[in-house]
Amino acid sequence: MTDPGNGTTPSESGASAVEKGDAKRSRRGKSRRNGKPRNAASPSHLRSADSPPDSSSIGSVEPDAEPRKRKRRRRSRGQGGGQAAPAVSAKIEQGTHTPPSQGKRSARGGKRNHRGPQGRPLVPTHAPKPAARQNGAASPAHPPLTADQRSHVHARAQTPYRDSGFDGSADMYAALDLGTNNCRLLIAQPTRPGQFRVVDAFSRIVRLGEGLVSTGRLSDDAMDRAVEALRVCAAKLSGRTIRRMRLIATEACRAAVNGEEFLERVTRETGLELEIISRETEARLAVSGCASLVGREARSVVLFDIGGGSSEIAVIHVGENRSNRLANHITHWTSLPVGVVTLSERHGGRDVTPAVFAAMVGEVEGLLDGFHCPPLGEIATEDFHLIGTSGTVTTLAGVHLDLPRYDRRKVDGLWLSDDEVTAMQDKLLAWDFAGRAANACIGPDRADLVLAGCAILEAIRKRWPSRRMRVADRGLREGLLTDMMADDGAWRRTRIRRAQMQGKPERKV
Repeated sequence: MTDPGNGTTPSESGASAVEKGDAKRSRRGKSRRNGKPRNAASPSHLRSADSPPDSSSIGSVEPDAEPRKRKRRRRSRGQGGGQAAPAVSAKIEQGTHTPPSQGKRSARGGKRNHRGPQGRPLVPTHAPKPAARQNGAASPAHPPLTADQRSHVHARAQTPYRDSGFDGSADMYAALDLGTNNCRLLIAQPTRPGQFRVVDAFSRIVRLGEGLVSTGRLSDDAMDRAVEALRVCAAKLSGRTIRRMRLIATEACRAAVNGEEFLERVTRETGLELEIISRETEARLAVSGCASLVGREARSVVLFDIGGGSSEIAVIHVGENRSNRLANHITHWTSLPVGVVTLSERHGGRDVTPAVFAAMVGEVEGLLDGFHCPPLGEIATEDFHLIGTSGTVTTLAGVHLDLPRYDRRKVDGLWLSDDEVTAMQDKLLAWDFAGRAANACIGPDRADLVLAGCAILEAIRKRWPSRRMRVADRGLREGLLTDMMADDGAWRRTRIRRAQMQGKPERKV
């Protein structure tokens, strides 16, 4: 018998496989088929492969059946079986051999042989277990990581969400940021100093500041959208034991006449108590959230957060004695009363021509003229760079990388040169609204806002020219978590727990 995938297969009796039409039948088999004694002659000692067996032999039991079984077993163990036994062994090693007990019919009458050679199958009927790890080699169940997977792991290790050293017993902290455009929530646990592990997250575009420029009030539809998103956040918080939380509202509630009234409604309907923070606090939180992206070689940094209703800018000078809290190195800051929502509503965000874009840039430049900050021209270029934390810069990074869908691991911490930023802005300006909405990193919700953000970014780049900019997919929530954990001594508690679990004395710091 020939197996197309494995070559020659031994017969069920364990003897060598030969073509039936060319082989001489055994005398014992001829005597059974013809009903004659063992030594009787048969006129036809050859049988064709296509001829059926005699009906008299089907299901019959001969007195010499037991010796035949012993002989078959000897052949299956390689005693007198020629090359058949090695072939069976090879098939068993490859997992391709099927014993008679697994569904094959015998040549004599079609009955199933329910008993294998040793009373059980030679190979298990289920899938074979993977080989154990030996000499550091990966088992088949865990193949080596591909280059793309390794890059994902490396990128994830650069984020503040790194969970190395997490022992599972740390306290939970929560931070909520209700902005002009988005509602965001993070629930995290501290791990190593300056790092935390995200347990749960939520983000939804609510456009709370929609129509605020023209009316000065939060619209009913916008408040309904925000309350619905906050109900989801309340449900996530109620299902966990939170040691400490901070829930903030920013520019939309600051500027709206009915901002306080809206927050009272939020408390009644969701149970969440939000606080409206000042612009200075917002700027400091943005810096705290991005502290890990400021390299040790940097001496001056301009960090900006382009929001929906306002844009915060902080000038940071880092000397030789660097504090653990980067916000302590802020020398100048400002909050511009303009964001992607307010600017697009004033100039239009759907059909943005080069003239409209230039008008947006001019408005932001006029606001920056009132910000009195010493020039940074004397700073060496390698010691100074920009950091952008907003949907605008992350969108530019996603378009630059040509991502099929947005991936935070590839965007957060990415460096963009000045020429690359300019090329991406020109590319977005050349697209119409439908083209921007079709991009996976923009989508229809941001298609009318992204160019307004690019205009704010362009004005900042003109004021503080830099050869490179770093992209940060983080912001106020991360700053809130970092400050709460540091104030609460969370990282010290985690260090004590880890030392106790390992039986080591706590190291004094």
